[in-house]
Amino acid sequence: MAAPPARARADYDYLIKLLLIGDSGVGKSCLLLRFSDGSFTTSFITTIGIDFKIRTIELDGKRIKLQIWDTAGQERFRTITTAYYRGAMGILLVYDVTDESSFNNIKNWIRNIEQHASDNVNKILVGNKADMDESKRTVPTSKGQALADEYGMKFFETSAKTNLNVEQVFFSITTDIKQRLADTDSRAEPAAIRINQHDHAAGAGQAAQKSSCCA
Repeated sequence: MAAPPARARADYDYLIKLLLIGDSGVGKSCLLLRFSDGSFTTSFITTIGIDFKIRTIELDGKRIKLQIWDTAGQERFRTITTAYYRGAMGILLVYDVTDESSFNNIKNWIRNIEQHASDNVNKILVGNKADMDESKRTVPTSKGQALADEYGMKFFETSAKTNLNVEQVFFSITTDIKQRLADTDSRAEPAAIRINQHDHAAGAGQAAQKSSCCA
């Protein structure tokens, strides 16, 4: 009997690698946990080096497997995480709306992207912990939008705790990446793993360090 076609053997059309970056404690791990597992925890465990999860979504009739990497925000892990910039197709820059220093550091993270990531990487700005009381907010929405506009990025405020805009953020950047791939489909896109290729990375995430963060 003839072997089944490649499409019948694969469970996705595209594999897209996303990267979460930002200062420690802004809620990167919580966003990842909420999106990938639909759960939330108030405990805080620092991500050690790198963690990643996978979720497959449907978009415009295509199955897209998202490989989402969660990086450590501490300076001592910076040399580890810079290796993951190369090959990332989309990067989520996350700050805490109640922590102005994490917002101010976004420009430093953008410089890291410019130094280490591909020139055509898609970026999106995320102001997390939008559920917090307004009296604790130190970064107004308008300030986040202005920074996003300055760098030509989309901007969302999110809450991993209440699930505010979490799905929208990941779907938005995935849509933009998919469109970019479609526009350059005639050329070989090294970061896009086609349907007839094997997903060698999927099993690696099972041993990744599990992590979470505070609200």
